[in-house]
Amino acid sequence: MASAAEQLAANINFSAFAKAEELKKRIWFTLGALIVYRLGTYVPLPGINPDELARAFQANQSGILGMFNMFAGGAVGRMAIFALGIMPYISASIIIQLMTSVVPSLEQLKKEGEAGRKKINQYTRYGTVILATFQAYGIAVGLEGAGSIVMDPGIFFRFSTVVTLVGGTMFLMWLGEQITARGVGNGISLIIFSGIVAELPSAIVGTLELGRQGALSTPIILAILALSVAVIAIIVFIERAQRRLLIQYPKRQVGNKMMEGQSSHLPLKLNTSGVIPPIFASSLLLIPATVANFSSQNGPEWLITVTSLLGRGAPLFMILYASLIVFFAFFYTAIVFDPADTADNLKKHGGFIPGIRPGERTAQYIDYVLTRITVIGAIYLVAVCLLPEFLISATGVPFYFGGTSLLIVVSVTMDTVSQIQGHLLAHQYEGLVKKAKLRGRRR
Repeated sequence: MASAAEQLAANINFSAFAKAEELKKRIWFTLGALIVYRLGTYVPLPGINPDELARAFQANQSGILGMFNMFAGGAVGRMAIFALGIMPYISASIIIQLMTSVVPSLEQLKKEGEAGRKKINQYTRYGTVILATFQAYGIAVGLEGAGSIVMDPGIFFRFSTVVTLVGGTMFLMWLGEQITARGVGNGISLIIFSGIVAELPSAIVGTLELGRQGALSTPIILAILALSVAVIAIIVFIERAQRRLLIQYPKRQVGNKMMEGQSSHLPLKLNTSGVIPPIFASSLLLIPATVANFSSQNGPEWLITVTSLLGRGAPLFMILYASLIVFFAFFYTAIVFDPADTADNLKKHGGFIPGIRPGERTAQYIDYVLTRITVIGAIYLVAVCLLPEFLISATGVPFYFGGTSLLIVVSVTMDTVSQIQGHLLAHQYEGLVKKAKLRGRRR
């Protein structure tokens, strides 16, 4: 019976998908935009010696530069026009959101609705240009100081590199916004997702090759694969976990009828912040390490020290990464969920939590519950992102295949699938409304 019901639901979903022309257009647009992004990761910067670049990257890919390359979809290793990726935009978003909580004028803009949101987005774009310019210039200087990677160093190479990399980042920012508006899913997350997925097959093949050569034993490879499967299962379980608060609505009279009291639930996700904290933490850690890995051999002593401290498995890297994840877990949860507004909305509609006085006491109770589950969510994020890092650093696997990548891949996949299901439900609802209108006209 259960299998027959599942088969029937699958047939209904397939037939609904076959008729959902708008959803098909959105999916094709998303795929086309991601293909354009992937093609851009293979277009190299002008004036680069690819052989020397490959040697320099091979010597430094085991550190945080490998993580940067993963988020950029391999564009760093090829020094493509999208080498900066979308990280400057994410860093600018972090800075603007932090300033929104501190600067009164920005806080007022946030309360002005759509017009204020557009103004804040404009400031974010300005910040993206500034950050991308500094990072691009640092990359240009670092490339010039890293041996014979640059064929013709000088002011023209620096200028062309800055213009190309900043233009690539701005194009990716625009492409992500177009995917969000005209495609399916969050455009920025999907760009990062596609970059990670594109690099995972080569990482797996590299690991199997190390096993064939005897550099890694078969039990270690099997343990890494088993760990990946376990991490995926934990991510799916936690991302779907909720803490439901019982909401009671009293009896009310509508006309001459007395409506019975109803009860519902206020769902609070265990991980309200989602995949944002690891992405934010990674983007901030990548800013000082952009140039360090390229010029660590010929650079000053303090730069060499920073490079060693920010290497994979280094204590400072682990501490900073965990601290930033915890901070952004609480920070982003406070941005996306306001207990005071939720309590006010419940009070306006006559809802209340049994045993809790409506209004301020309800807001305090919701904040208390939300803080407790955010602690669990932050611990989960730190464990998923850092536990594989400890194990990988101990086994010496020479590529970034940690929990952060799996967390992003699984979370973005779940979010995109849920949005597709939402479009399917909306299409089915529109079909039912049209049928009801036609029947009404016939009668």
